[in-house]
Amino acid sequence: MQNLELKDFSSVTPEQISLPATAGPIDRGLAEVTEHSSPLPSHVRKKGIISTNLLKWIAKRTLSSILGLFVISMLVFVATQALPSDPARVILGPEASEEATQILRHQLGLDQSLVTQYLHWIKPALVGDFGISIDSKMPVVNLIAGKVKNTLILLGLTLLVLIPAAFTIGIYLALHKDALLDRLAISFLIFVKAVPSFAIAYGLVMLLSTLVFNIFPAVSLIQANQSVWSQLQFMVLPMLTLVLSSLPYLVRLIRGSLIEVLQSDFIISAHLRGLSRTQIIWKYAIPNAVIPAIQAIALISSVLLGGALVVEVVFAYPGIGSALNAAVDIRDIPVIQAVVVFLASGVMVINLLADVVTVLLTPKLRTA
Repeated sequence: MQNLELKDFSSVTPEQISLPATAGPIDRGLAEVTEHSSPLPSHVRKKGIISTNLLKWIAKRTLSSILGLFVISMLVFVATQALPSDPARVILGPEASEEATQILRHQLGLDQSLVTQYLHWIKPALVGDFGISIDSKMPVVNLIAGKVKNTLILLGLTLLVLIPAAFTIGIYLALHKDALLDRLAISFLIFVKAVPSFAIAYGLVMLLSTLVFNIFPAVSLIQANQSVWSQLQFMVLPMLTLVLSSLPYLVRLIRGSLIEVLQSDFIISAHLRGLSRTQIIWKYAIPNAVIPAIQAIALISSVLLGGALVVEVVFAYPGIGSALNAAVDIRDIPVIQAVVVFLASGVMVINLLADVVTVLLTPKLRTA
């Protein structure tokens, strides 16, 4: 079959075409494409959607993520302790005497060994207690809770716009491969990908918040006593910045994945069996192209979680990035530790969920 040229396909009868059982639509095999396909192996048919091995793999993957988070917490703690500042001196001020500073250092446990300090910090941190902010004298959790919520809302709106837009553009470009619009779009996406996110932010401000098109506010002056949802106009420019900085990668990946699927043997065989182009694309090609996009979305979500820090600082958006930037400026170590641990936890959770979803959507991996 693979040695036949395209001009010889007209001499091939449907009875001569045999399709591999492992190719084709997700979790449906090729039974819907041809009734002559080979059945799935018995060891695959006997296993359910979630096998025992899969549950063990999920447990091991979760455990490895937890262990990785502990390692990150140790690195964060050591790094923050190495900052060129003395929390006791920051609390008391530069005019405090050395004796008063040493007394406070003893009360804070800063004169103990690094291991002892880490154990005293990690135990309450496991239940969400990251101590008291040096600057505001508030519990760290209460201080950053609202900012974490604002960041998650911004990321959620970004993904809500990014994913449908990327799939729409990627699928369209794949179906019109090598057309003029396809070449122009790819060139534009490569250009946008090369532009840093802060440059995109400033460009949007000049375009949409100045005399050119004075449509959206340039600064995200969100009122803390009002709901974020009632102030969405302040989130448009930060959201557009994150969308534009992530769109090129996801569009190009979806386009390439769909082109690869459309050129596979089982799609050619489906054409020969008389299935319509629409049915082949939407029922068989696109579902198979989704799996690589899941990992890409997870990667982009992780990048957005970190990239939002820069965007929040540019637009003065009251999120976790602004909190981290302010904490670094004044050496508020408890806040720095809490924010970095939160970001690391978010990245690990996103990657874990993406791996599990990928396995569940891939029959070979799910039933292994």
